[in-house]
Amino acid sequence: MIRKSIGLLAGMLVTVAVYAAGTQLRADHPDSYTVHRGDTLWGISARFLSKPWLWPEIWQANPQVRNPHLIYPGDVLDLSFINGGPSLRLEPAIHHEGEAIPAIPVDQLKAYLKDSRVVDPDEVKNAPYVMGFEEGDLTGTSGRNIYVRNLDAQPGQRWAIVRPTHVFRTYGGDEAQESDEMAANIAESDVATGKSPWNEEWKTDIGNSRPNHAFRGKTLAMEVTVIGTAEVLRGGDPSTLLLLSSIMEIRAGDRLMPVNDSPYDPYYYPHPPKTLPANGRVIAYAQERLNQVGPNDVVVLSIGSKDGVDNGTTFSLWQPGEQVPDDVAHSSWSRYNHKFVTLPDEYVGHVMIFRTFDRVSYGVVMDGLKPVKMGALAKMPE
Repeated sequence: MIRKSIGLLAGMLVTVAVYAAGTQLRADHPDSYTVHRGDTLWGISARFLSKPWLWPEIWQANPQVRNPHLIYPGDVLDLSFINGGPSLRLEPAIHHEGEAIPAIPVDQLKAYLKDSRVVDPDEVKNAPYVMGFEEGDLTGTSGRNIYVRNLDAQPGQRWAIVRPTHVFRTYGGDEAQESDEMAANIAESDVATGKSPWNEEWKTDIGNSRPNHAFRGKTLAMEVTVIGTAEVLRGGDPSTLLLLSSIMEIRAGDRLMPVNDSPYDPYYYPHPPKTLPANGRVIAYAQERLNQVGPNDVVVLSIGSKDGVDNGTTFSLWQPGEQVPDDVAHSSWSRYNHKFVTLPDEYVGHVMIFRTFDRVSYGVVMDGLKPVKMGALAKMPE
């Protein structure tokens, strides 16, 4: 097969090439690698580089490569040496198969890019809400009318129907009472009674019955999931809307928010944070009823855009060191007389942010030596 070679680092100075590639190359790197379906740029880079989040800095150093994301199944990556310095060369296949290789497994993250939102709890509490259904139905189904209170909209406008799924809080702390009082006030509001899902599922969530909420701290934000869309037929209070689609039955108390038509960007450029946000921790898992997660799982961090975090920001995750008794220095049988020592933090893996909100972010665990547990600290990837 005829291949067209592009020297990715040919134009770099020798000293730069040696520093950028030489110091980052894995000791066990392969001489070449053929791109396959299902690969990601992070995974491919990890075969060559000890710090795969730095691949944009290396590949973009050559101006001939306009978009380093445009690598396809069948392309070949070769490690070569130019003027004594290491260089990665891309040999594109003549006939590309399928779509370009993404940086991270975007297909697994679409639900968090399209169907989930993170907002201020007051925004949810004050949003228009479903109060009834056509002909006295107990729930709403597609093709039937629903009635909504406090909606200021014109006929023809479309709205997203959302339901609260999680309350995100800081990891522990002395502000637990404030958080619990806020949650209780929302759950017991005048629209959270009777058949409202707030009184059934979400209030259970507030009660910390799930592993995601085994701790209590200051409330940061609330996650809602888009469960349907509706179109306004007639204004007024209540307004009449036609339920266009839903992934589950619509219930009284479900909220309405504007439809988010903004397309998401499937390309991400991994990079370290400019400055490390204070006390960034893993505060929730996307998959419920888990007590630890690993590579390709989604976690929620207690830091967001207001902390300088953007898409592609990469952190290393460290499990805080436990406090254990030093029985050698103090061998008393009484646990009250033990001298406790805090063990060093333990590295567990890397996480890359793929969606940010004001005070929290979604991240995907890229790799790891150990399972990621709740409360893991976000540090510089170095």
